[in-house]
Amino acid sequence: MKDEQHNFKQWIALTAMSLGVFMGLLDVTVVNVALPTIVRDFNTTFTDLQWVLNAYTLVYAVTLLIMSKLGDMYGRKKIFLGSLILFAVASAVNGMASSLLILDIGRGIQAIGGAGMMSLSMALVASNFSGQARGLALGTLGSVIAVSTASGPLIGGYLVEHFGWPAIFYVNVPVAVIAVILTALYVKETPSYGQQQRIDLAGMGLSAASLFALIYGLILKESHPHWSWFDLHISGLLLSGLILLLLFIWVERHVENPMVDLTMFKRRHFVGIVIVAFALGAGTYAYNAFLTALMQNYIGYSALQTGIRQLTLSIWGLVLGPVAGILSTRYSQKWMISFSMLIGGLGLLLIALVTGPKVNFSDLWPGMVLLGIAGGLVNPLLNTAGMAGVQASEMGMASGLLNVFRQIGTTVGVVVLGLVQDQQYENYLHRHFQQIEAPQQALTAIKNALITAGPFSGHSIAFSTRLKQTDFAQIVQQIVVKAYTNSMIAVSLTAAAIVIIGGISAAVLLHNHAETPKKHS
Repeated sequence: MKDEQHNFKQWIALTAMSLGVFMGLLDVTVVNVALPTIVRDFNTTFTDLQWVLNAYTLVYAVTLLIMSKLGDMYGRKKIFLGSLILFAVASAVNGMASSLLILDIGRGIQAIGGAGMMSLSMALVASNFSGQARGLALGTLGSVIAVSTASGPLIGGYLVEHFGWPAIFYVNVPVAVIAVILTALYVKETPSYGQQQRIDLAGMGLSAASLFALIYGLILKESHPHWSWFDLHISGLLLSGLILLLLFIWVERHVENPMVDLTMFKRRHFVGIVIVAFALGAGTYAYNAFLTALMQNYIGYSALQTGIRQLTLSIWGLVLGPVAGILSTRYSQKWMISFSMLIGGLGLLLIALVTGPKVNFSDLWPGMVLLGIAGGLVNPLLNTAGMAGVQASEMGMASGLLNVFRQIGTTVGVVVLGLVQDQQYENYLHRHFQQIEAPQQALTAIKNALITAGPFSGHSIAFSTRLKQTDFAQIVQQIVVKAYTNSMIAVSLTAAAIVIIGGISAAVLLHNHAETPKKHS
């Protein structure tokens, strides 16, 4: 009877942690759908609104490791609870925001809560469960990660369409209240492993500064694709980030109680795990943004219609996560991760094969299914494999590092895939605009407008009322659509290469059966 009651409490605890993870990751993507409505309500531009996205992305990435370390030192449940409360308060402020500045600040504060929930949930699950139940629990958490990331457009589209953009923030409040109550009652606290230690303020400051400089540099490059990598704004930030990272490594090697135990990176298995996490972010999470744009901007689906079709990707995480968690305790995680990544690469290759000017969902869904199966399997397997061989006192930091590499991978992927798309798109326009028989001055102006707008927005220019009045409108439209689909093929092939490299890295670096965590008194 006691065992049954204990098991019940464990699964209620898992529910609480899953709710936190779901909210934290959902808010990374859900805002994208609401941007056009927010632009109208605040009477602003998409450029000014960019910080609603960037504030969350930057602060989230910068604070992941800090929240992980604080959880390890002072108790993960305490920091997780504080993060939930902070996230709920910031969400309410965002919903009531009367200006863009308040919304930007609220998003940054919200990201601190999101980072705490995300970085500590995995470590809390690992410490609240043991044996085969741990594999199932981590697998379930992996399902939540996959579903929350992919379902943003669907949930966001529904809320914005029926209740307005503030609803995407207000909905977090009751969910967070439930999660706080369940966490307080059912989640077991972990020991305060470093409560008597001095906080590594230098390490925390340098890690935050280096991540900020590196990620903001990449965001600038994404926002200004025609700026050179040697532009002082971009190169200055990236170089500063690398210098700060080297300083961080030097400090961590010499301080008595380092924020990050760098010996974790001497373990081949752990290095393999973070490489796979990076590849997953760069090759699949980043690719979702381009797939969404293809469906909305070129095929013509609404945000809600796109979200429904993207269930083809997300539903597999819900179905396969617990299964993968159970299988990971019986079979080689190494080969399961490697094979799953290769399935994802195959899905991306299949999407590249069918992409063309007349592509629609009936062409895309087989590749999307394979990509969804890969994500549904890899996420929970990464969670389980990432905790293997990690000391109990370092589980929070291991979880934080896994999430940091996944987040950096997503940011790098968006930039790299975006540059590939821009280059292919522009090259096609340059080559084929020369073949149009029309006044060169007008063609040059149209081509420059298309290039400035970029692949995502080129379709709206090509099919605008003004351009339709010209004699050469149809040929321009054909060229723009073909330029975009060619660029999407290149994006799909690049993403496939990243994911396949991640699968090969898993096969080379991961252990078949990673060592079990060391016991701590």
